[in-house]
Amino acid sequence: MALPCRNFLLSGCVALLLSAASLCARPVKAGPAGDAFYVPPAQLPTGPGGTVIWARPLDGTMALPAAAQNTLVLYMSVDPEGRPVAVSGTVSLPKGKAPAGGWPVITWTHGTTGMAAICGPSRDTVDGPEHPYIADIQRLLNRFVASGYAVVATDYEGLGVGGFHPFLQGVPNGQNALDMIRAARRIEPSLGKRYAVMGHSQGGQADLFTAMEGPKYAPELTLVGDAAFAPASNIAARLSSIVQSDKFEIGLPYLLYVLESYAKYNPEIDLKQILTAEAISHLPDLMVGCMTHSLTTGYWSTAIAKDQFLPQPVLGPFLTVAARNEPALLKIPVPSMILQGGDDVTVRPVDTDASVRKLCADGNVVDYRAFPGFDHNGSMVAGADDAEQWLGERFAGKPASGNCSTLPSAAMK
Repeated sequence: MALPCRNFLLSGCVALLLSAASLCARPVKAGPAGDAFYVPPAQLPTGPGGTVIWARPLDGTMALPAAAQNTLVLYMSVDPEGRPVAVSGTVSLPKGKAPAGGWPVITWTHGTTGMAAICGPSRDTVDGPEHPYIADIQRLLNRFVASGYAVVATDYEGLGVGGFHPFLQGVPNGQNALDMIRAARRIEPSLGKRYAVMGHSQGGQADLFTAMEGPKYAPELTLVGDAAFAPASNIAARLSSIVQSDKFEIGLPYLLYVLESYAKYNPEIDLKQILTAEAISHLPDLMVGCMTHSLTTGYWSTAIAKDQFLPQPVLGPFLTVAARNEPALLKIPVPSMILQGGDDVTVRPVDTDASVRKLCADGNVVDYRAFPGFDHNGSMVAGADDAEQWLGERFAGKPASGNCSTLPSAAMK
């Protein structure tokens, strides 16, 4: 006998079943309560990316108030070397009946929260280490689910679930976001095949890589466009400015995340040829707590930037990998919207301006919006209306010409 899926899920039964008609369609194992949810089985399941390991109702602050249902999911994706890995994420369904073809999907790629498992957005609580940022995300995404979009959000590999997080590695982060859609559609077939990508900061960079990867990595889905708020870019230029700075730089912990991330999978990058012995001794501090802790507590909250680097650091191998992760060099097969606050000190407006010019010069269709007076997180506030209207037009099939011929400048005061 078929049971109503929502009631079946909320009852806590061993099998979790959700479908477009609210009738059981596919069995999915109910995940354990608490933090045990984020501990995958010793033997990972076989199957393609998006294979669901287990799921349960989401009770953290990534639950969107306007959603009919919020679900926490553990699913299969791949690491930077293409090996299977368990990743956590969330699914939020709109209220009402899905339109013909299923709910349009927004896959969200979040900004920097940290490098430790506890920093995964799906694990956030009202007193969580990155809650002010997660609250900004929730407000942005809630308006989309209220407008009739299914919203899915990956934590990325290494966040939520323990392990190493490939920070600012565009392709694997993008593949995690695409497999999140696949997992969501396996537990909730009312999700359609048409999707857009939206992200902020680190997730803005991941957004652009997700859009680049989408048609070839997930050809069964249809990408309509992407919107990137303050996308991290121009890694080489940011490195150069930090290495030469004789003061504390907010970008230093971010840069160290990148150095560790790239060195993990590229042995030709030798941190001992880049950083001082003292800096290396304090790298484990970056795994304590999350990003706010790194910026406000301990060694890295006061470290003078240039003093962390050797007089002649060997940067060639790092810059090679950085170029592979530079969103300005991408050829994106769909129109992109990029939104940047003029008072952003985390992602510099001058870097986003330069990246947009390069994307335009290479033939990408870009709609660039600058918001004077808004900071890093403020771009999500200032640009929310523009992003929602622009993405709605993409889902409606309206052509996008971009504004490459009349680009604004976010760096111009």
